[in-house]
Amino acid sequence: MKKFLNDPVHFVDEMLQGIYKAHPAVTYAAGDMHCLVSARTRGAKVGIVTGGGSGHLPLFLGYVGDGMLDGAAVGGVFQSPSAEQIYQVTSHIDQGAGVLYIYGNYTGDIINFDMAAELADLDGIAVQQVVGNDDVASSVVGEEHKRRGVAGVFFVFKAAGAAAAEGLSLDEVTRLADKARSRTRTVGVALSSCVVPEIGHATFSIGEDEMEIGMGIHGEPGISRKKLAYADAVVDEMMERIFAEQAYKLGDSVAVLVNGLGGTPMEELYILFRRVSQLLEARGVTAKHVWVGEFATAMEMAGASISILHLDEELERLVAAPANTPFFKHLGG
Repeated sequence: MKKFLNDPVHFVDEMLQGIYKAHPAVTYAAGDMHCLVSARTRGAKVGIVTGGGSGHLPLFLGYVGDGMLDGAAVGGVFQSPSAEQIYQVTSHIDQGAGVLYIYGNYTGDIINFDMAAELADLDGIAVQQVVGNDDVASSVVGEEHKRRGVAGVFFVFKAAGAAAAEGLSLDEVTRLADKARSRTRTVGVALSSCVVPEIGHATFSIGEDEMEIGMGIHGEPGISRKKLAYADAVVDEMMERIFAEQAYKLGDSVAVLVNGLGGTPMEELYILFRRVSQLLEARGVTAKHVWVGEFATAMEMAGASISILHLDEELERLVAAPANTPFFKHLGG
């Protein structure tokens, strides 16, 4: 294990200290650095809270800011934050218009966000929830409720944040966030494992000449392991699974997210997007918004994911809206 760290036990806390010193637009609630909130004054709008394990930057902390999220609770590496931490974030950011929780479909997160919602209810804070489940490789059609939430939750954050910034009600913000969730599909591929600092060794083993399609962002098994192929062939296999679930017609528009998992050079991500673009163009589909980079990582895992949001008029407006957070800036349009 080669990492820039001190005592692995303090890995997350020291990372958080660095974030707060580097980004004064965020601070923390209840004296707990794991309860990150926006330091900016917010109007009486719907609050949006996310959370999950550390090890995925810029997910989750990096999207707290103008036009996106209001707070995020994080646990240890790949570990859920506690219900109390989620509640503290909720209590801090609530402005009286209610709070929407957006997070990935993982058992620990579901349990703790449900408990936090119960605590908030006791305080008279209305809470609704949208659970990301964009990973098409993690369950079959008809059982989408079993699918993991991965990088595609970025689109849910974007839609919900823009809707809240417009001053829409909690019901409307929730509806639009859920619409973005339902129209987003993601497929990932891993080329290597990653190392959790406190464990000190690779989470799983994979051959130097192998890849795994559908690998989860915590090292969960994928759907097929095979010899590493040319980039175009890898994208073709990934996009085939997305196309199978999204019925496009000529002239449709999408938003595309090509996401690096932590150990993939930007040059390679753009090679992947090149092929995604070719496949969309062949179907007469316009990539209206494109983001290429690291948006939801898995420590230093080599690999990438492709997320496609099938736009309509409502979602196009929300995705196009400006946003400004420590890790993400969009000028709008």
